Amino acid sequence: MHNMAYGAVFYSRSFFSAIVTQSSLQRRFRKIILHDETKTTRSGIIMAQAYTPGLTVTPFISHRVRRLLPLAGDVLVEEGDKVESREVVAQTFMPGDVTPINLANVLSLPPADVPECLLKKEGERIEVGEPLARTKGIFGMFKNEYQSKIAGTIESISSATGQVILRGEPHPVQVQAYLSGEVKKIIPREGVEIESDVTFIQGIFGIGGEVFGEIKMACATHAEELQADSITAEMKDKIIVGGSRMTGAAIHKAIEVGVAAIVSGGMDDQDLRDILGYDLGVAITGSEKIGITLIITEGFGEIAMAEKTFQLLSRREGEDASVNGTTQIRAGVMRPELLIPHKNPSEADRSQQHSEGGLLEVGSPVRIIRDPYFGFIGKVKDLPAALHVLGSESKARVLEVGFDSGESVIVPRANIELIVE
Repeated sequence: MHNMAYGAVFYSRSFFSAIVTQSSLQRRFRKIILHDETKTTRSGIIMAQAYTPGLTVTPFISHRVRRLLPLAGDVLVEEGDKVESREVVAQTFMPGDVTPINLANVLSLPPADVPECLLKKEGERIEVGEPLARTKGIFGMFKNEYQSKIAGTIESISSATGQVILRGEPHPVQVQAYLSGEVKKIIPREGVEIESDVTFIQGIFGIGGEVFGEIKMACATHAEELQADSITAEMKDKIIVGGSRMTGAAIHKAIEVGVAAIVSGGMDDQDLRDILGYDLGVAITGSEKIGITLIITEGFGEIAMAEKTFQLLSRREGEDASVNGTTQIRAGVMRPELLIPHKNPSEADRSQQHSEGGLLEVGSPVRIIRDPYFGFIGKVKDLPAALHVLGSESKARVLEVGFDSGESVIVPRANIELIVE
């Protein structure tokens, strides 16, 4: 199978065993997967069908996002408002940091005497440099004073320990719209739901959180490797699109330039390890602070981006997009995504409306998501109804996947992911 595109290099056994293990979404579909359906074509031929989850790559879909605060706060928009991706739609304040001050030690007093020396009461505010406590001294002389080193509010005073607790400035927490569109629902004190018609592309893996920027093509074809010399200064704050593997040198150059995100077909496991500085061994990503968001659409290794995905992004070059590299492969599956809103969709755009499904049938494009064929892309050649005995001697429903090279393999249906078009 030397001619097949693949990405079977693993950078963390614990993480990839999670990626390729049957996900909760797949388990949700298990009862459906295990029961084939058939349909009769106009020619009278009976064709097998099944259902399976898959990645979505579509030029047009109505997409809704929910934007919530971590704790109760204020919603800043109204239902029906038009919002931009970077607009703050809700905000709240997290309690400030706590600083204990042992005034008994600082002022050389018995703890019980501290409350009498305080110049502020519980609940009062104090500024940096403002006196917090002052001793009475001896005959009005030799007074000792403590000036606050932080600004905040006096939260508690203890006569048992002589300690005062200062609560620092509250930390503002703001939630951006993320998706340019219309506010469809207000969730009081919590957040909003925003809907928009978008070009929607899901990746197989990503790191880094939410970023925004203009789409910029960095490669001429879907099979071209993204090299460092493809990254230029004009790509600062942009979402750049590569072809096949994004090299480690290209990623480092992009970070130096200030690129917002890279979307490409694949990457090498060693490059990812070098960029992060450690093996990624958890089942959720998105909180990495490396100065860029990365998304791969196909798999790990030398693997080209699907031509359809590349052409779709190429047609939207120059338009603003929202990207989120968060990937979760256990309960509550989340895929990295790229959203490009349609500002004034035409009838031609609407005619490409994506319909939810997951229908798996002969000819459906699929990606294999488990070793030893992880990352291989092909089409369903056959959906046999009978259970197949696997190498482990267990029985499972399988399908035959054919590749462009003409070769084909038999794999369990739980080991494939539908490429939704």
